[in-house]
Amino acid sequence: MTYFAFQWHITEACDQRCKHCYIYALGSRAEFREMSFEDMAKVIDNIKAFCSKSGREPYLYITGGDPILHPRFWDLLELLKKDGIRIALLGNPFHLTPEVCARMKGLGVVKYQLSLDGLKETHDRIRQPGSYDSTMAAIPMLRAAGIDVAIMSTVSKWNVSEIPSLVDEVVGNKADIFAFARYCPSPADRDTTCSPAEYRDMMDKCWKKYLQYGDCGTTFNLKDHLWTLYRYEAGDFDPDDYPDDGYVYDGCNCGNSHLTILSDGSVYACRRMESKVGNALEEDLYDLFTGPKMDAYRVYENFEKCSGCELLRFCRGCPAVAKGYHGSMYAPDPQCWKVIGIDDESS
Repeated sequence: MTYFAFQWHITEACDQRCKHCYIYALGSRAEFREMSFEDMAKVIDNIKAFCSKSGREPYLYITGGDPILHPRFWDLLELLKKDGIRIALLGNPFHLTPEVCARMKGLGVVKYQLSLDGLKETHDRIRQPGSYDSTMAAIPMLRAAGIDVAIMSTVSKWNVSEIPSLVDEVVGNKADIFAFARYCPSPADRDTTCSPAEYRDMMDKCWKKYLQYGDCGTTFNLKDHLWTLYRYEAGDFDPDDYPDDGYVYDGCNCGNSHLTILSDGSVYACRRMESKVGNALEEDLYDLFTGPKMDAYRVYENFEKCSGCELLRFCRGCPAVAKGYHGSMYAPDPQCWKVIGIDDESS
């Protein structure tokens, strides 16, 4: 079964005020936006039509804000349960109880993603006091209900030195999945961005931890596409194992197998950068995905650095980080440490 992922923000309501949150990047809103139940039903119909046309199965990553704060949250899960749609939730730990977790499981939730952005002091400084302990306490509750627990970290200069130690904490607390992605900067806060050497050193330390914990029960999701470069240099990945057919086999899913839908219906190619292509309440999702606005995110020869790299079809770094740092998604990834020489560019 081949899934198509939809990251669906049903509300902006949230208990936290995280330093790296894009909702608050331009200042707090007087009122949170949230999608009405009637509009959520329209979006579901649009998603089902898209998947019918594309021969895919929907996988919904429902988030916010914190999706559980939406007043029709349980009604939405009931509606999705009727269609047998696979659901993961991305939210906070504060409203989780054993009863809530069991109810979510009964309505089809298979995974719940929590965030840890460093060890206790750092995480609570980035998010809010008490958040670290609440997150750790939620892990056994979710697992007891039969819901997989994913832990996601957002890496920046604020916490890069703590990510390897966080691996120990995640494994010790028996999370099912661990991954990290990078903070998307703006030109005004570039100083939060790790250097290429600093970032690679962190990845190297994490890789050694991953090998150490190979049989621990925690899956280490290599979410950041620079893992492909790291593995290539380590001899763990060989692009020659794939046919020379011009197809894109891996790397950023922007424009390939993912769409984001916001609480006002806006459809983005990627939520981590300004990339609006339409509105799910007004336009057909399949037409949007196959249309010219989305095509603009699939012009791989425009990648200034990656187009000269043998890993173009498998990596491309993070275009959202590149856009935040340089102003263009096709600019070089600011954490990519690979040197593209004359020989590479002519290959």
